[in-house]
Amino acid sequence: MAKILVSGLINTETTVRVRQFPVNYYPIDYPFFGVNTAVSGVAFNITKALKTLGDGVTLLSITGQDFPAAYIRSELASAGIDTQGIQSKLRQTPNSVVLYDGEGKRQIYCDLKDIQQTAYDFPADICRDADIVAACNIDFNRPLLRQAKAMGKTIATDVHVLSDIADAYNRDFMESADILFLSDEAVGWDYKGFLWSLAEAYGNRIIVMGRGDKGAAMYLREENRVFTLPAVQVGPVVNTVGAGDALFSGFLHAYAAGAHPVEALVRAELFASAKIRVSGAARGFVPAEELEGLFRQHAGSVQVE
Repeated sequence: MAKILVSGLINTETTVRVRQFPVNYYPIDYPFFGVNTAVSGVAFNITKALKTLGDGVTLLSITGQDFPAAYIRSELASAGIDTQGIQSKLRQTPNSVVLYDGEGKRQIYCDLKDIQQTAYDFPADICRDADIVAACNIDFNRPLLRQAKAMGKTIATDVHVLSDIADAYNRDFMESADILFLSDEAVGWDYKGFLWSLAEAYGNRIIVMGRGDKGAAMYLREENRVFTLPAVQVGPVVNTVGAGDALFSGFLHAYAAGAHPVEALVRAELFASAKIRVSGAARGFVPAEELEGLFRQHAGSVQVE
């Protein structure tokens, strides 16, 4: 069982099913069972996914001291996730609203409150027992990057939507990451060229680009090669929110267990595909036994190029 330290955003999230995009104006709508509130945020999504897969996870984050914070702590306890790493230092707890339609498209509004101006008090030995440090790209994690690097830990991060390899906000994360994830949403048509440019600029060991319904691509430094994988669908798509976090989590789980990166990415695609059968960023994760069953069923049909 891998020991993975996850540090990043945790928030409450309200998902709203809409009729279509763009959303037409009307004073009121009644999407029965289409409005739901739950705990979410990248760090929570990753932690819950990894715990469902059987990994040992330590969660670090910051909340306020308000009702959403109490709700978050209650949900963490219910999920069997230790709350000792949650520091209550914000004026208010971050919150998000996600609009989604029947085709799986989504639009996210994320209110970070004052988290970007608030520091986390990291103990000097917080990384000591971690096999992987999953540091989400939020400001309070910058000191954690330096600590993990100094201790020689494997650092994994997801910079999500990236359009510029010289992006100033994400530079620290890209420079520190052994395993770097991103989305192709703002990359343009030459996604392979973008991967090669990232590899040349930062020397990451592994770079994975999620490409939605087009699959995924991965650069491996040890083989000096870019691999492309088609999308894998294991059921109907209900809501794609959280798919990227599931892909990241599934990869870390398989990679930490010793799988070759390509095989780990196939498992990650299957894990993410299973997750998007359910609405909610932190719902729909399958346990390791079910993931292995999906791998046996679908892996042979995945044509890696």
